[in-house]
Amino acid sequence: MNLADAGHDVMIVDNLSRRKIDIDLGVESLTPIATIGDRLKAWEQVGGKRIEFVLLDIAKEYDRLLALLRSEKPDAVVHFAEQRAAPYSMKSSATKRYTVDNNVNGTHNLLAAIVESGLDIHIVHLGTMGVYGYGSHRGATIPEGYLTVEVPQADGSRFTERILHPTDPGSVYHMTKTLDQLLFFYYNKNDSIRITDLHQGIVWGTNTRLTEKDPRLTNRFDYDGDYGTVLNRFLMQAAIGYPLTVHGTGGQTRAFIHIRDSVRCVQLALDNPPTSGEKVKIFNQMTESHRVADLAEKVAALTGAETNYQANPRKEAIDNDLIVDNRCFLELGLKPTTLDDGLLSEVVDVARRWADRCDRSRIPCLSAWTTRQAEAIAARP
Repeated sequence: MNLADAGHDVMIVDNLSRRKIDIDLGVESLTPIATIGDRLKAWEQVGGKRIEFVLLDIAKEYDRLLALLRSEKPDAVVHFAEQRAAPYSMKSSATKRYTVDNNVNGTHNLLAAIVESGLDIHIVHLGTMGVYGYGSHRGATIPEGYLTVEVPQADGSRFTERILHPTDPGSVYHMTKTLDQLLFFYYNKNDSIRITDLHQGIVWGTNTRLTEKDPRLTNRFDYDGDYGTVLNRFLMQAAIGYPLTVHGTGGQTRAFIHIRDSVRCVQLALDNPPTSGEKVKIFNQMTESHRVADLAEKVAALTGAETNYQANPRKEAIDNDLIVDNRCFLELGLKPTTLDDGLLSEVVDVARRWADRCDRSRIPCLSAWTTRQAEAIAARP
């Protein structure tokens, strides 16, 4: 909607798999989500520029994807067509295989189809800060995608080279994003595809200026243990009187971005594409970093909620630092929304409004990374 509102011709290509996963998991968004047809109709009725929709699975329907690119000849493709939750990707061997099949095949099919079409299409891909990993940076600032290294030679001389920052995925989901990064590197080098990869932090918040125009345009508010993100989960738990669930020590530091800034960053990336022959552009799409325990304290201070420390289902460092370079978007004009801008209360209000839709039995995080984590979860009172 943000792009259509800015005057772009927009076509959504989606297989609606996230809705099917809701059915498989037996849990729904806290906020009611209208059908895709009703959402598109609502957008037109509030005066939005018409958005087209095509039901298509890019991971499985390559020929249809290629034909669509040839017929529409888009200037850009915003690639969000991936299973996006780390816990879901670790839930079972079936969800691990689905995440790899869907994410990697979808990305590769898109790249191959662009090459076969012969079109000059700019890809804007939603990646994740998690490709860098957590816990191994030793206080170093994470650059935007590339690292300058010095390589010693046998004769004592040295040379410098700019390489992709080493990856350290912490789940099958994060691993697929690192594989995406290598696919982008190759197709950019070999076929000169113009690509911008957005390494996004954890999204928080619920609404944008445009989704507030009609209740049928409301965004998802996932609160369950597989798809709910940490800050939104805290705010929802506080709204319904459920103790804030902090896993492990709470010393994990993560990057965050408000949903309004997220859509703004996509538009900035489209408005500032790489030039022909330029390396993959990599932006760290985040605005601030926080320790999980500090977030819980902030939410508790705002709402009076209690905090409950529980076994961590993830195999990860008990604490980590996270210093991130995000100057590219700031230099392009992004004005960050932060946790201190008063929007935490807005999320709590949304959660309270729809509290009757919450299934408390789906709040705990039960998808364990290994049998050891599963045993620790099972042993908790």
